[in-house]
Amino acid sequence: MGKKTKYIFITGGVMSGLGKGILTVSIGKLLQAQNYSLAPLKIDPYLNIDAGTMNPIEHGEVFVLDDGGEVDMDLGNYERFLEMTLTRKNNLTTGKIYKHVIDKERKGDYLGKTVQIIPHITCAIQEHIKKIGKDKDFVLIEVGGTVGDIESIPFLEAARELSVTEDVCFVHLVLVPTLDVVGEQKTKPAQHSVRSLGDIGIRPNMVVCRCKDPLTDRTKRKISLFCNVKEEDVISDHDANIYELPLILKDQQIAEKIIDCFGMKHNGSELDEWQTFVDGLKDTDKKITIAMTGKYTQLHDSYVSINEALNHARSRYNCEIEMKFIETTDIEEKKIDIKTALNDVDALIVPGGFGSRGTEGKIECIRYARENSIPFLGLCLGFQLACVEFARNVCNLKDAASTEINPDTKNPIIDIMAAQKNIDSKGATMRLGAWPAILKKGSLAEKLYGKKEISERHRHRYEVNNDYISELEKNGLVFSGKSPDQKLMEFLELNSHPYFIATQAHPELKSKPLNPHPLFLGLVDAAINKKYK
Repeated sequence: MGKKTKYIFITGGVMSGLGKGILTVSIGKLLQAQNYSLAPLKIDPYLNIDAGTMNPIEHGEVFVLDDGGEVDMDLGNYERFLEMTLTRKNNLTTGKIYKHVIDKERKGDYLGKTVQIIPHITCAIQEHIKKIGKDKDFVLIEVGGTVGDIESIPFLEAARELSVTEDVCFVHLVLVPTLDVVGEQKTKPAQHSVRSLGDIGIRPNMVVCRCKDPLTDRTKRKISLFCNVKEEDVISDHDANIYELPLILKDQQIAEKIIDCFGMKHNGSELDEWQTFVDGLKDTDKKITIAMTGKYTQLHDSYVSINEALNHARSRYNCEIEMKFIETTDIEEKKIDIKTALNDVDALIVPGGFGSRGTEGKIECIRYARENSIPFLGLCLGFQLACVEFARNVCNLKDAASTEINPDTKNPIIDIMAAQKNIDSKGATMRLGAWPAILKKGSLAEKLYGKKEISERHRHRYEVNNDYISELEKNGLVFSGKSPDQKLMEFLELNSHPYFIATQAHPELKSKPLNPHPLFLGLVDAAINKKYK
């Protein structure tokens, strides 16, 4: 008989954006430190099957997994904090669970019964939770949305039902605001949220309070009294860098309290390496400026994995990074001069993206970085536009373009992949997931990775047109990484430049706090060398 899995539900109240995902993985990090195995699950109550069709401005970046799953960006933090490789099964949506039940109904699996939310949807949710938790000590389930939202009710009901038959612990995250007028931590929102959770039939074992400053003893006593939890089970989640939260929770022994809830054994919870990483973020003795181009630059969540990959790298170098976000349509419309935009930066990142808006401005930024020896990293679309820029300004192919942007170009340097033509059903419209690449011996790419064969995650439809490779290489562009069959270009670089490298992949998706991605380490190192040496 296998081990009996325990289930931890993390719910949120009062408002969205309190940080349930960071709380979930911080708890997970501490349980891992106690030598317990776990499986995380993010529940998203929207009707979309997955996050693949969502606009980054509305929902944040789409995080791509090794198996090609396009999932909520919280799974990026799951992988980063827990150092795990997840699959699409670790993200459950309303659309996914309803489709599963409807497909079963269409096949006659319910033997003519009336299919209802309860028990069929809620039972299907429980089955999914149990399946991913097989042979694990814990399943950590983050229930997206806010208690009181109609969309979350089936998932909360499933959690309540599961608690009747299984070992379950409920952790509820609430807002405890401090009003400037009175300077007092207010508990009423927390009280109302816990009461709403109780109306569903769930009483939290622990209340975690999102607050500006550490919870006062008075606030803890009040929440304990009105929310019916022990005072020691009222936990402070106060403002700090997200990577500090495991350390903040460790000081309050949250893992030990959860373990006690299940009557399990304490195994210690040292986080020495994690502490070193956090110290590296705070104890900085250098500062560099990195520019990032794009059209979603008004929202941090649109490029969260890139920002976090830079955090991982800067900790290694005890370096502070000031990000300069450049809206490239402003360059196209002559609202900002390219020299003004980039003359004070130490490095440039051109990230992925879709559509034509802002691409000419990005190409101008790449040209300026290439001509002025500014360290450059291109990601996905940034890789493609680096090819276009080189073709135009070095190979003298003036109308060179991607057919995604200009279908009528006479020099389609970037073209749609043959396998992607005539495909229009969602789920098959891009090259998704982890794909291997072979790196050129002696190249910058091989030097950075320290090996010849690597694997990176992708999310794209367009590739370098092989008809132009010889022309590009003849003029000095080096394709330093290719697919195993040599048909797809995966990396490019310039030998004449201090740091000019781009990849068709999204390496930011694999960077970890304790294992920073080599391309970002290289960029930060090059930027430091540019500024200080």
